[in-house]
Amino acid sequence: MSASRDVGSPLRRALLICVGYAVVSALWVAASDRMLSLVVHSPEALTSIQTWKGLGFVLVTALFLFLLIYQQFRRYARMLAINQAQAESIHDLSQFRESIIDNASIWINVLDPQGRVLVWNKAAERISGYTRDEVLHSNSMWGLLFPDDEDRAHVLELAESIIRDGLDLNGFESRIQTKQGLLRAMSWNSRRFFTPEGEVAGAITIGQDLTEQRQMESLAHDSERQLKTLMDNLPGMTYRCLFDESWTMKFVSDGCRSLTGYSPDELINNRTVAFADLIDPADNEASTRAVEQAIGNAEPYALEYALTRRDGRRIWVWEKGRSVEVDGQLMLEGIILDISDRKALEEELARLATHDALTGLFNRREVERRLREELVRAERYKRPVAVLWIDLDHFKAVNDAHGHAGGDEVLRRLSEQLLDSVRAADIVGRYGGEEFVVILPEHDLPEARETAERLRSLVASQVIDINDHVEVSLSISVGVAVYPEHGQTVKTLCESADQAMYAAKQAGRNQVCAAHSAGDS
Repeated sequence: MSASRDVGSPLRRALLICVGYAVVSALWVAASDRMLSLVVHSPEALTSIQTWKGLGFVLVTALFLFLLIYQQFRRYARMLAINQAQAESIHDLSQFRESIIDNASIWINVLDPQGRVLVWNKAAERISGYTRDEVLHSNSMWGLLFPDDEDRAHVLELAESIIRDGLDLNGFESRIQTKQGLLRAMSWNSRRFFTPEGEVAGAITIGQDLTEQRQMESLAHDSERQLKTLMDNLPGMTYRCLFDESWTMKFVSDGCRSLTGYSPDELINNRTVAFADLIDPADNEASTRAVEQAIGNAEPYALEYALTRRDGRRIWVWEKGRSVEVDGQLMLEGIILDISDRKALEEELARLATHDALTGLFNRREVERRLREELVRAERYKRPVAVLWIDLDHFKAVNDAHGHAGGDEVLRRLSEQLLDSVRAADIVGRYGGEEFVVILPEHDLPEARETAERLRSLVASQVIDINDHVEVSLSISVGVAVYPEHGQTVKTLCESADQAMYAAKQAGRNQVCAAHSAGDS
């Protein structure tokens, strides 16, 4: 009906104009001829005047038609220009879809008000495994991507809220099942859009594949699990800064007060101090390289480094951020958290892995590792290495008389005596029970015997107070072995020193005995 009216309207107008022109022309001819016949009585003059009158009428009507047709052509030219502009806009939109939407690296799809797919770009095809032909102009996508009934119902409810209620969805995370049966973690942003007439046209959705990021986070989960609650509640600092030598801050949150001791105004634009000045130079150089690499790979970065607060206290921080472009300028945005407690825990765990929990000396595994290193060094530089194998005499009697707590205190005090009585380069460890090992780099047999005798005499001459001033006298038996005379490996050297210690025990305890070389009988 509308199209019929559109066609009929110009036709009627044209007919009315023609009829009007004919009527006016006829009236003009009749009226003018009548008036001329009343005024002019000569037939020859009347004929001449009527001829010129006809020519004048033709000229006037021709001018009128010219103006009318000229106006119509101008209107037609404007319409052609408008149509050309519309055609160019449509072409530009088509190119936009082809170059931007289809070739975008992120998932983009458009839904109509009924939840049917109108646009499904190449990234959506690549991530989901489903082609346009499989999902376009239908709502089959929901069942394909969300086979679980409960998940699908929740997602459909959100989609309905977006289209019906105008909900803006930002950062909603869900899992989809691809055509290959794989699960992928996705983050969604979605909002509805309207037709020129103001009616809801549907919703546009942008999806980001977080699968690889979540996998990386899963790998780090074990080490971060113990500290997650602590880190979530630690004071932190969010920031935006320039990527320059000073890490010039353009914005910092108020958390910088508790983290650095400085207020935001003091850090912004390096007014009081540059953030780079708070970082150890070696850490600052390593951080710069890591950020450069992350920017080059268009990836976020994660850093750990030492930071010196305003009060001079040195803390460890963890920083997570990424590069952004703000008004055409490269900047960095992220968050910095205090992880000093985590670092202390890591250092303590590392110490417990190499040290004896009771005495604080190196444990058996670390003693053997250190001895192995010393033997390599001794072989390279042709220098001796001595091993003292020390056993506390009558330790069972100490436990029986004073209990295990008293025995533990005796072991701790003996460890302190040994550690305080050797060089900084010497290595003292607890091998197990009441047995201790002292490694003496660059000591030959006479020097090692002298050190062993000094330690034996020291222990025998001092009384240890335990259990509320209960005095305990101690003695030790010491076996001495030297590389390369008594062994050239950790095993053979330790066995030689151990056998020498047992020889001292058999000789009456509280003695020092040297191992026999391979040539001794």
